[in-house]
Amino acid sequence: MGVTEILAILITLAAVFSYINYRFIKLPTTIGLLIISLLISLAIIALGKLGLPLDGWAKELLSEIDFNETLMQGMLSALLFVGALHVHLDELKKQRWVVAILASVGVITSTLLIGYSSYWIFGLLGLNIPLIYCLVFGSLISPTDPIAVIGILKIVGAPKSLETKIAGESLFNDGVAVVVFLALLGIAGAGHGGGHGEVTASSVALLFAQEALGGAVYGLFIGYLAFRLLASIDNYQVEILITLALVFGGYELATQLHVSGPIAIVVAGLMIGNKGRKYAMSDKTRLHLDNFWELIDEILNAVLFVLIGLEVLVLTFHPQYIWAGLVMIPISLLARFIAVGAPVSIMRLKTTFTPRLVRILTWGGLRGGISIALALTLPAGETREAILVITYVVVVFSIIVQGLTISRLIAKD
Repeated sequence: MGVTEILAILITLAAVFSYINYRFIKLPTTIGLLIISLLISLAIIALGKLGLPLDGWAKELLSEIDFNETLMQGMLSALLFVGALHVHLDELKKQRWVVAILASVGVITSTLLIGYSSYWIFGLLGLNIPLIYCLVFGSLISPTDPIAVIGILKIVGAPKSLETKIAGESLFNDGVAVVVFLALLGIAGAGHGGGHGEVTASSVALLFAQEALGGAVYGLFIGYLAFRLLASIDNYQVEILITLALVFGGYELATQLHVSGPIAIVVAGLMIGNKGRKYAMSDKTRLHLDNFWELIDEILNAVLFVLIGLEVLVLTFHPQYIWAGLVMIPISLLARFIAVGAPVSIMRLKTTFTPRLVRILTWGGLRGGISIALALTLPAGETREAILVITYVVVVFSIIVQGLTISRLIAKD
């Protein structure tokens, strides 16, 4: 099946499901699409059990799609850019220490809490998953997904300071989590003859500096370069093309340079969305640029959440995996509560925060497609299948249940 056919099928499904959701179900678009996709997938599985070969066709389609490649190397750069484009830099500067600590210390704390607790829980459930892979699971399930989070924030109407904390953290913590994930996966590979070489504290620190700090510096460079190009002309078609080159070309070059593409695009997006919007664009360009990227955001989000819902067709749903996933839902939430609660409690000594901030950050910390994409990069085998299903269960609960109820929690403030 060719790329054109796959795109045609996915966009058609996204359009049909979006219409059904808008016309009849009336849920937030991303959540509605996920639920419809899940229901369709379950119906296909049921029909397959009855002898109708639809599940074979659907699995063939999904086998042609590399979810990890599609999200991490395709959609993610554009979705992160759109998210960063509308974050006010002045507000982010006010919250910079909160965002920085939650996106770094919070992710590492959550990784350790989930990793060690899951090792104990998996053992009780009869799952023989090595400790290092439990820590890998902790790293991939700890970051809040900016795609899911920002999509919900758009319709919640949260106070600006709270929105900046949640959106800012989610935009940066996935880049940190990817670095932690790569380091732990390297240790796992080294411990199992995977050929990753010796992994030491210094090598992990070097990886973090290269990926995270290198990504930020690189993002500043390409963002400033794009800003200068935008400021030198007044033609919205060319300016939109420049931002497209910044997003996709910049992300690909970051990958080749071995620096964090997500962090680079977020930094570049913040520069274009603030300095670029104020000093390098006419009113006409700003309007067209916003409309263009808003449309791109809606299309990619629709396709992504359809893909997440359809992914259930190719997972191995062993009862132990499902039980483990259900148990890890409250464990992940508790780890998130501690990971954000401890730093916020310390920072409260000098700073005033929104009432019930920790509870809002905990329940609003949605997991999403990034967690599934990272799980799909694990080496093939039973451990990968188990972690993938457990991750999927946590992600689906997070998007549907937390996503549908976070607005009520915020509205109480």
